[in-house]
Amino acid sequence: MTETPFSLPPGAVHLASGKVRELYALPDDRLLLVASDRISTFDVVLPTAIPDKGRVLTGLSAFWFARTRAIVPNHLLALRPDGRSMECRKLRMLPIECVVRGYLAGSGWKDYRAGGAVCGHVLPAGLSESDRLPAPIFTPARKAATGHDENIDRARAVEMVGADLYDAAERTAIALYRFAADHAAARGIIVADTKFEFGTDDAGTLILGDEAITPDSSRFWPADSYRPGTAPPSFDKQFVRDYCERLGWAKTYPGPALPAEVVDGTRARYVEAFERLTGLRFADYLADPTIVQR
Repeated sequence: MTETPFSLPPGAVHLASGKVRELYALPDDRLLLVASDRISTFDVVLPTAIPDKGRVLTGLSAFWFARTRAIVPNHLLALRPDGRSMECRKLRMLPIECVVRGYLAGSGWKDYRAGGAVCGHVLPAGLSESDRLPAPIFTPARKAATGHDENIDRARAVEMVGADLYDAAERTAIALYRFAADHAAARGIIVADTKFEFGTDDAGTLILGDEAITPDSSRFWPADSYRPGTAPPSFDKQFVRDYCERLGWAKTYPGPALPAEVVDGTRARYVEAFERLTGLRFADYLADPTIVQR
């Protein structure tokens, strides 16, 4: 289902297709994770791809994996020359999404308006949309096989993964968020929130998997445009969401095709996020993906 060519290593066997990624089994109990250029919004894969989107996701993930090993080990074994695929360790993935929020936006803002709390975290009264929170909060979500993931509180998440693993995931996710937010802030980007996925190895060690701190898994705002009480412009797929919202689309299959100006604008935002966060030219990454690991 991947719409742009890439080379498979010997022995690769296709296992599954996600909204964005293709998963293959490799010999020696390894996995191949391939990021396509597909884009989804409101849990619907749109018929129009965003050129190089998969390479941005892969390159940024590898960049963060190389810089956060002191916080938590990760699943990356090798970044492949195509710039969109990674050979990875096989893990037992947790059945929860591990979301950290530093600002009040998205579903967190909706939950706060409805009841003054987000995933069991009671927040101060009188906050506005996009306000910075007093401290980052960990807000788990139950992974859904179809449709939207469901925000849950600590009690429900503990029922699913156990208290020890939950507490380890919470501590680790917040540490990763703080590291990334400080790095991004020095480069003029606010990481409003981000989603991590963790798994465990055979020894029960917590391992960071999937992707990390990308425009697909995070809400990135340009610091110079940030204004509390508004929905700031972003370096993520909010640009596509906003276009789809303006159409009056029912948010069901099939999704709308994207015009050239939305495709080009989205690609530009993804590439700018890559370049500002890594300090590298995206063209240099395409020529040699390993530069993000140095």
